[in-house]
Amino acid sequence: MERLLEVMRRLRAPDGCPWDKAQTHQSLRPYLLEEAAEAVDAIGRGNPQEMAEELGDVLLQVAFHSVIAEQEGSFSYPEVEQHIVNKLIRRHPHVFGDVRADTPEAVTANWNAIKAAEGKPAQPICDQVPRSLGALARAAEIQKKLGTAFNSKADLVESIQQGQIAEALWKLVAWCRQEKLNPEILLREYCEQMCLQAAKNP
Repeated sequence: MERLLEVMRRLRAPDGCPWDKAQTHQSLRPYLLEEAAEAVDAIGRGNPQEMAEELGDVLLQVAFHSVIAEQEGSFSYPEVEQHIVNKLIRRHPHVFGDVRADTPEAVTANWNAIKAAEGKPAQPICDQVPRSLGALARAAEIQKKLGTAFNSKADLVESIQQGQIAEALWKLVAWCRQEKLNPEILLREYCEQMCLQAAKNP
């Protein structure tokens, strides 16, 4: 990581790269989203070399933001690293402490309880879920926090018949959650299937 930070500092130096020097936290936002999405795609394809490359691009974004902040004097990479190390240790008392959690469900329950007790100011539910998430993924997370349950297929069909498409999509997300499916991943995979079909039948 230190080598990557050194490269970014060189690129951001007075005699470095004009493009890199011009970037800000704000201007880099679309690149962070794009690189994260490309990493997700690579994981979906299951190619180890592609995954390594795309995860490197995500890591670049961490280094880029860290060096910008370092130059501004607002934070540094060691602070970024320390935050996540502290969080992982604090939220895994079953590994680093004496709490018992023998199942993934118990670990999740502990994690949520510890997170709730960390003393962060309460936020409205919709502010707790990133607005930059894909709409299906964001709907699923909001529904989890609201405790939204799927009503019935008849209720879903009624929304479709009445032309309430956004409402129907919301209910489809709830149906996916009931079936233990991730709606964002499900639709992404279906898009890939359709693209493969289109490539075979141009």
